Amino acid sequence: MKIAMIGLGKMGGFMTQRLIGAGHEVVAYDLSEDARRQIEAKGATAVADLKDLKDTLPTPRIAWVMVPAGEATNSTINALKDIFDEGDVIIDGGNSNYKDAKAIADNLLEKKIDFIDAGTSGGVWGLDNGYCLMVGGTKEAVAKTEPIFKALAPPDGYAHVGPVGAGHFVKMVHNGIEYGMLQAYGEGFAIMEAADEFNLDMHQIASIWRYGSVVRSWLLELLELALRNPEEFDKIEGIVVDSGEGRWTALEAIDRGVPAPIITASLFERFSSRKGSEFSNRIIAALRNQFGGHAVVKED
Repeated sequence: MKIAMIGLGKMGGFMTQRLIGAGHEVVAYDLSEDARRQIEAKGATAVADLKDLKDTLPTPRIAWVMVPAGEATNSTINALKDIFDEGDVIIDGGNSNYKDAKAIADNLLEKKIDFIDAGTSGGVWGLDNGYCLMVGGTKEAVAKTEPIFKALAPPDGYAHVGPVGAGHFVKMVHNGIEYGMLQAYGEGFAIMEAADEFNLDMHQIASIWRYGSVVRSWLLELLELALRNPEEFDKIEGIVVDSGEGRWTALEAIDRGVPAPIITASLFERFSSRKGSEFSNRIIAALRNQFGGHAVVKED
């Protein structure tokens, strides 16, 4: 298939490469000329103006929007609406609020353009490992684009989870769970780090827990990587940013009357991290850097 990828950041650029590796053609757009030049070197066709997609893509046209949630996503989709025609498909793969999806879909319906919200997880490792995709939309729209989802995801890592909005809703909860898991690892390792009488080796423990332990996970594998170089880890400050999904998950729990003390508490811990550099928060900051390429604050 031939698809447009709009946004060539740490996710969009790697997703483009994975699609090309699976035999798909990608027309790529980014505001950055340097990003466009780099992706062309990887085999994509870059365009300098969104309007060029009109004649560059076959019908039905498919565009994957991978830009920051909010105004950047909304303005990009509105620009595509002016360009695309009936039967074309626009996919939002960013961390948008699921409540925005229905309004976007209704807006696009004025021109009979299909909208899909694709919750996307995999971070900077997705190029090699694939991306877990939680897709919301009509059966007809998803059927048009399914080869793209199957190329991006590892085996059994993609599902059409429901109507428009369902994809971003599931991804929101996924990220809320992530908050709790990161917090548990951070707190556990902080307790061990405080046990001065044992002089425990944090890297050694993270390493052995990867094998046979009931708490083994991909996050633990990434923690082992983060602790492998003590000099680099020691530079990381325990400032943990929240990017929105944890807040939304906590609010959904409140609105729906669902007890979610772990997710909510982990969100509040991120707030408190901005006023100090606890070891647990340094663990979480290092983990977010490992799996998602999220920036860390380091000491000079």
